[in-house]
Amino acid sequence: MHEIFPCFSVFFRGKIYRSKSNKTMFKPLAMQHVSLKLLTEDVPLAAQVLADCGLFNPETTTEAVAEKLPECPGAEFYRVFSSARSRLEKIFLRSGFTKPANITPYSTVELVELQDINDKLCQIWLQISKLEEQRHQFNEQETASKQLLETLKIFSKLDVDLKLFQESAQFLNLHIGTVPVELLDHLIEAIALAEHFIHIFHRDEHITYLVVAGPDEHQEKVRAILEHADFQALTIPPEFHHHPQQVHSELTAKRTQLQEQIEAVEGSIQELVIQNRPLLERAYQTLNHAAAYAELTETYRGRGQLALIEGWFPRSDLSQLETALNDKLTCPFVFTTRKPAPSEYPQVPSLIRHHRLLAPYIALVKNYGPPRYGEFDPTLLFAITFILMFGTMFGDVGHGALIATAGWYWRDKLKTFTPFLIAAGFSSILFGFLYGSIFGYEEVLLPALWLSPIHNPNVMLLIALYWGMGFILLATLITVVNRWREGDYASALFNNTGLAGIFLYLGGFYAIQKWMAINTFDTVQQLALLLPLLIILGYKWHENKMPFIERVLVTLIEGLESVINYLANTLSFLRVAAFSLNHAALAIAVFTLANMMGTPSEALVSQLGEGAANVIGTVANGLVIILGNLFIVILEGAIVTIQVLRLEYYEGFSRFFSGDGRTFSPLTVGLK
Repeated sequence: MHEIFPCFSVFFRGKIYRSKSNKTMFKPLAMQHVSLKLLTEDVPLAAQVLADCGLFNPETTTEAVAEKLPECPGAEFYRVFSSARSRLEKIFLRSGFTKPANITPYSTVELVELQDINDKLCQIWLQISKLEEQRHQFNEQETASKQLLETLKIFSKLDVDLKLFQESAQFLNLHIGTVPVELLDHLIEAIALAEHFIHIFHRDEHITYLVVAGPDEHQEKVRAILEHADFQALTIPPEFHHHPQQVHSELTAKRTQLQEQIEAVEGSIQELVIQNRPLLERAYQTLNHAAAYAELTETYRGRGQLALIEGWFPRSDLSQLETALNDKLTCPFVFTTRKPAPSEYPQVPSLIRHHRLLAPYIALVKNYGPPRYGEFDPTLLFAITFILMFGTMFGDVGHGALIATAGWYWRDKLKTFTPFLIAAGFSSILFGFLYGSIFGYEEVLLPALWLSPIHNPNVMLLIALYWGMGFILLATLITVVNRWREGDYASALFNNTGLAGIFLYLGGFYAIQKWMAINTFDTVQQLALLLPLLIILGYKWHENKMPFIERVLVTLIEGLESVINYLANTLSFLRVAAFSLNHAALAIAVFTLANMMGTPSEALVSQLGEGAANVIGTVANGLVIILGNLFIVILEGAIVTIQVLRLEYYEGFSRFFSGDGRTFSPLTVGLK
């Protein structure tokens, strides 16, 4: 025991070992592994202190510690808490009970008190369950009665006791059923020859409902005729044992009675809840107080009167925890912290802090996956590059204004995604001024402050190419930093996603550019391309532990794949230019169609006159321009967003971002 609690022998209290904060916006907050050793009786209060901070992520103890601390002191508490919470939630759900708004000041909850609450909630739930069962039965009966009334509508025009069709009639051959409309005339002619008559009592589009009656000596002949006419017999429900009007009255009365019984049961449930309102409110308050400790019981361990709580806490916020523990805990405790070891990084939760305006971009990053602890957090870089690429591909003052206005107008529905839409809109406006584009008009209503994509396609393609190269180089450089932080120095230096990959990429660009310029491929170009490639191949060879032939093939394939990937990823960024051109091309198509619609035909002019035809043409021209611009904003705006996300995810994140981190899940106050 002394190995786990080495400081308890001197009742060392409240001392916390911590280091300085290293808060940064480009990686998750630096975490410390915290270990709180205290008396078991103080764990509920400690749980509340940790929950109040809202920054403690509990961690299950290791197997080695679990062997020395085999007990789970809170297991019974958690079982009773879970049972009570489940019952209270079901009571709230079934009764429509409103949860208390005001939570009483915190106090620790004993197991005896929690068990008492659970037992009382059990009694209330049993009573509600019985009433619920009654209501369920009444509802089923009421639904059945409703369905019978719907069925009865078919027989409403039959002026006969429906019981006749449920029993065998003496000396009379009776049939009730349906035949297809197209076979009715043939059936009438054939049935008359068998000395029977037909009474039609209901019709719809395809089916005729009828009664066939006659003497019973022709039963076999009539049966054959009916089969030939595709006659389908109707089954009369047993409840239809009187005249249709009387049956309707009986069913209506029964349904009314059932509805009254349902209302009575609901009233009984509400009355039961009202009678027990003080108890339910007290139960809710008690469970709120017990929630933090109940959540902690799943992870902390103990032995005898001593307990151990372990978890993760942001290094920069340890001071507030130090103050809270010293203020609230009165019994001896030991609280120590340490940095996570590199081998623990996959288990360390990632806590990201950014300005609330970046909330939509955080959500999109997490859509790919949470960052692993210690690796580069791409949120800010993602936000900047996304906004820039969206504006480049969708530069238009008018369209951007519509997007920004829509984001502001629907801010209550968009909530945290409002800044996303507004930022995209303003980026589009900015590039619209640079392109001289407003509602698709290129350099007509607005002069270009920089250049018009449709008039300078080669420049746009070159810009997209250099942008893609810069993006890929930055992503690869971030990969190098991540691998270096993880201690994987060989991969950071020699892998195709490391420094060797950067030199391969730059060397390849230099060799291709010089070859295109002077049409030669000299020794310098060859070395610029081959040296980094050989380094990468050497690294792949060292990493592959396969048989010789397989090792050679895999190494060569992976080396070739490195070259192809860099080339393909670079070319993928040409879509940035392609969509800027596409935006202008779509606008040209809209205006061409508008001009066609706005020019009245000779036939229209001759029929309505030149003045009226011109008015119609002007209105048609305006409608096409308005609808066409809306089409561009909605459809192309969505496509551009998807394309930018694709570039971010597959050309950027896939290079440096694992996306397999552990989400920070802090201990919190109250019921979740």
